[in-house]
Amino acid sequence: MKNILLTLLITISMVAPANAAIKVVATLPWIGSIAKDIGQNKVTVTTLIKSSQDPHSIEAKPSMIAAMRQADIAMYNGLDLEVGYLPILIESSKNPAIQTGKAGNFNASVYVDAIEKPSVACRCNGDVHPLGNPHYHLSPKNIKKVVIGMGDSLAGVDHVNAAFYKANAAAFVKKVEQKQKEWAGRQLKKKPFFAQHKFFEYLAGEYGFLVLAYLEEKPGIPPSSAHIERLIANAAMLHPRAILTTDYHGPGQAKFFSSKTGVKTVVVPHDVGAAGTRDWFSLMDAVFKALEEA
Repeated sequence: MKNILLTLLITISMVAPANAAIKVVATLPWIGSIAKDIGQNKVTVTTLIKSSQDPHSIEAKPSMIAAMRQADIAMYNGLDLEVGYLPILIESSKNPAIQTGKAGNFNASVYVDAIEKPSVACRCNGDVHPLGNPHYHLSPKNIKKVVIGMGDSLAGVDHVNAAFYKANAAAFVKKVEQKQKEWAGRQLKKKPFFAQHKFFEYLAGEYGFLVLAYLEEKPGIPPSSAHIERLIANAAMLHPRAILTTDYHGPGQAKFFSSKTGVKTVVVPHDVGAAGTRDWFSLMDAVFKALEEA
């Protein structure tokens, strides 16, 4: 009887890891949402940041370290968007599976064609990201590459279900391509906007609308009164359709500018969860709707 029980225990210990859900820890809502779409019931997803939070200004918390300690794979935006807290989380977790260079460390930006890489990175130019603009998640072209990479990475930590992840990633990409045909019909080409932050450049490049000026004089730095005065004068000449901002930037500066120029403020959903969006596709539909109706 003892031998039988021992055999059963050994069998259970060998089978359980293969059947257990892969623990994914994602920094941002859009990453966690896509990971769940690809992994479905094979994964559990913990997302560290809420859509209402500014991803530039997050501080590491013990609960985040605890989540990272249990992770089979850590997924993050990259391009230094999480530089203020992610290195601390990964190091403090003492989790060998998610360290840089390991299969459980998924940097989504590796698959992205980054834009706006500065020739010289200097804090005097504001909160400039030396590796390029990190807000690529509104780019269908780049998301397709990220999704394939995510499927491959999940397959790399869960070989048993590798084909499942890769098939779901391929299906996701196919859906993106179908939606691209729909989004191409949106009336955005050469439509002029002002924006609060350099957040829409990837999408503007793909769909042809124009971001003519920014309320931020330098990224992440509140504008001077002289800068605002220049923008007010420029608005009278350039006739932007709207001032684009996001929930986490807040509408305050944009609404002040609106009061001085008559140019309306449009709060564009910026991540999954904003404005009731439930996944990346509904986020993108809401973004295009906001831009088209502006």
